[in-house]
Amino acid sequence: MYDLTALDAALSGTLFAGKLHFARTTGSTNADAMAAGRAGAPHGSAYLADEQTAGRGRGDHGWHSAAGEGLYVSILLRPAIPAAHLPLLPLAAGLAAADAICSAASLAVDLRWPNDLLISERKTGGILVEANIESEGPPHAVVAGIGINVHQREFPQGLASPATSLDLETGRRISRQLLLVALLKSLERETSELLDPAGAIKIPQRVEQASTWVRGRNVVVHGPQACHGVTAGLDKDGFLLVETAAGVVTVQTGGLRAAEKTGC
Repeated sequence: MYDLTALDAALSGTLFAGKLHFARTTGSTNADAMAAGRAGAPHGSAYLADEQTAGRGRGDHGWHSAAGEGLYVSILLRPAIPAAHLPLLPLAAGLAAADAICSAASLAVDLRWPNDLLISERKTGGILVEANIESEGPPHAVVAGIGINVHQREFPQGLASPATSLDLETGRRISRQLLLVALLKSLERETSELLDPAGAIKIPQRVEQASTWVRGRNVVVHGPQACHGVTAGLDKDGFLLVETAAGVVTVQTGGLRAAEKTGC
């Protein structure tokens, strides 16, 4: 179990100090954070659970969230950034999660656009960023949900991607507590970059450096812009460019899987 007193101490001086909310079991931490946001919860409120009974991934896919096995946390953010920078938030969260895993487990993470955390082609985590508040102008409110497999030794059959956990990859027990602290501190750093135009413009470039998926990879794109092609990098807004037989497609939403050949 988490040591909540120690967590509060470790987060002192950060955006999240005094704003961590823990539940042993909940349906979805994203749902909890979104409801709290509608009720006026402040920027940096974080909702942590030991177990989710209705965890969600992108596209309403389920997220297996067994008790005591993974890190399940959703953060309410009200960043005072231009609306044009909001698509960069999932990328910033991915960079933060990769940095936290490196810090806590000494593992390198491959970022599969837009929201998957991979270790050697196996999925160890995912990110779900959802809009929350009705206001049209800044500060916009969003919820960044992050799930990371930590202690799992086996996984349900039929998953879309092969899965792994930090314990399986390292051969030792990784502390969820240390991982959470590293994640929140890294997320604070990364989201602060969005406040600076010079920092924001570098986020797609940094994701390209941290990913084997966004340039030169034969992929199938699933979703409303379904096609196959070769990835050609990210544009300034963090959208994926895919070279297809019909031309370059700018993919704003969807999922990627490896493909054997190109062409629509």
